[in-house]
Amino acid sequence: MTPTLRTERLVLDPYTPEDEEGFVALFQDTRVTRWIGDGPASEAEDRALFGRIFTKVYAQDLFDVWAVRRDGLLIGHAEIKPTDQVQGHEIVYALTPTAWGSGLGTELAEAIVAYGFDVLGLAEVHATVAAENTASLALLERIGFEHVRDIVEDDGSITRVLTRRSVRR
Repeated sequence: MTPTLRTERLVLDPYTPEDEEGFVALFQDTRVTRWIGDGPASEAEDRALFGRIFTKVYAQDLFDVWAVRRDGLLIGHAEIKPTDQVQGHEIVYALTPTAWGSGLGTELAEAIVAYGFDVLGLAEVHATVAAENTASLALLERIGFEHVRDIVEDDGSITRVLTRRSVRR
């Protein structure tokens, strides 16, 4: 079961059904989704994705997915999940553009990584980032991620694979 995590300014907790409109608004913002997965999806696809968080991810305890809140308002999304693309656990996070540039992304990424190391007991955590997403690449490098390889996508774009290793041995 996905636990609640707290940072200085954020609360990461499991989604509730009442979060659907905020989730859809976040994922319908093309400034956010241009960097996520295959890019923007339809509203119906985002609503279906939200539903699967409950019917599949939470119901089967597949991995941890959080609503990211500041002052009680939904401002983002976060997850840590096993993925074949990196043969390990990958962090995924997104914040609404109004939260960009305030250090909240760093705070959020650090919280997910710490959870991976301290709670899940992982030796390393991965992230995959579009090569053009220089803000996310810089953020991850600042908090100790290292570029390990590139993936050439079907459309010719480049996805960078970054890894951070636990300091514990």
